[in-house]
Amino acid sequence: MNKWSIVFLAAFVTACQPAAEAPPPEAAAEPEPALADEPAAGDVLAMVLAAQPDDAKARYEYRHPGETIEFFGIEPGMTVVEGLPGRGWYTKILLPYLGRDGRLIGANYPLDLWPNFPFATEEFMAEMSQWLENWPAGAEEWRGEDGASIGAFWFGAMPEEMAGTADAVFFVRMLHNVSRFQSEGKGDYLDMALNDAYNALKPGGVLGVVQHHAPDDMSDEWANGSHGYMKKQFVIDRIVAAGFEFVAESDINANPKDQPAADDIVWRLPPTFATSGDDEELKAKYAAIGESNRMTLKFRKPE
Repeated sequence: MNKWSIVFLAAFVTACQPAAEAPPPEAAAEPEPALADEPAAGDVLAMVLAAQPDDAKARYEYRHPGETIEFFGIEPGMTVVEGLPGRGWYTKILLPYLGRDGRLIGANYPLDLWPNFPFATEEFMAEMSQWLENWPAGAEEWRGEDGASIGAFWFGAMPEEMAGTADAVFFVRMLHNVSRFQSEGKGDYLDMALNDAYNALKPGGVLGVVQHHAPDDMSDEWANGSHGYMKKQFVIDRIVAAGFEFVAESDINANPKDQPAADDIVWRLPPTFATSGDDEELKAKYAAIGESNRMTLKFRKPE
């Protein structure tokens, strides 16, 4: 019997009693407090982005993190694999955005890829060898009280228990190195990354890719990743060959001002300015271009 039926029955019984014996009227029941609505994902993301430090916000103009995350359909509570999280620019956004019900798993290049970089000194490699333990421990500082839980693995060595657990895999400006070193015969690094992305995802899960975009008229050799750039069709073809379905693309991270010449590398542009040295005029030229032209591609693991 519901509340109102009880109240009606009480009133009926009272009406049948003699007036002198009628009990005092019952106090009106106080309404139950309404539960607060959960904030929409877009509102949560806006709050997280607004809370980032100024140096991170300065790059929103070119990285468009809000639009990118929304395009890939990443929402609070999801499990997300972030490829090459590095110093945590996106990690610091994803951890609080995914929230306490979410999980963020960092995936690093295989350890044997790193010696191919000229900066990979013995000291660097000793530190990198501890990444699997050190990165999750460091990322704990970015979680806050309500951030996502954290995991990590090397590409090519994903733990079995992580297979089929991810809602999304997030590859931002990381495919050029695995592509380059695979094309140079150093290892099957591109295949490793794509295979792990496929195996980590649940059926229907999304692979989101943001990558420096090579002009179509550049040679395939130039666009193998060694200059930082890759051709869009090459990226699509390789990911589809790994078992994914191509879903959509967006120009949210495009920058038509970036028109590299044959002797250009992507790192000439901000924030690196790798080729400017002390030439302030050249640096100003590249600053006027802004960050690189980037493709933004969305794929799905079949159901």
